Amino acid sequence: MALTVSASAAAVAVPAAADTVPGAEQVITPPITLQAPEAAPKSVTPAAKKSGSAKSAKLSKAAKQRIKAGKAVSVAKKQIGDPYRWGASGPNAFDCSGLVMYSWRKAGVKLPRITGSQYRAVKKKVSWKNLKPGDLMFFSGLGHVGMYVGHGKMIHSPHSGTRVQINKLSKYRKASFVGAVRPGI
Repeated sequence: MALTVSASAAAVAVPAAADTVPGAEQVITPPITLQAPEAAPKSVTPAAKKSGSAKSAKLSKAAKQRIKAGKAVSVAKKQIGDPYRWGASGPNAFDCSGLVMYSWRKAGVKLPRITGSQYRAVKKKVSWKNLKPGDLMFFSGLGHVGMYVGHGKMIHSPHSGTRVQINKLSKYRKASFVGAVRPGI
């Protein structure tokens, strides 16, 4: 119940009754009505969220790609230290193309198994200066692939006798760079 008050603007003076003090007036005040405040609800239930809200529906292709790329990079980083094995595509050993295929698949993007096929299958080509995390970088005539992780570094499974690792992009890598692609678009 809400608090309500009612009263008139002025009191009314009327002559006193015979049994009161002579010359006195009796003041009559109209009644005041008070109501107790309404009790607050004991719990508040928020409105249910609609699935497929407008916010998620408005994500651009680029934003969706960045989310997938972040997941692919995260998956690849979890493989650091796993041994190189030619032809292996995880989960405990990888060659270069197996590592990027495995990482992107865990992010929801299917890539071919072989480096050259990976390069040709992804339509979005990227220059060295426009690399973003998750981009696949190809070297040595498409003979090697790594994944850019940002800050001038890539993760890859280099060759026999090594393990999955992150390396700074060297002058050698830049000189042998063939191209890069951006999966997930």
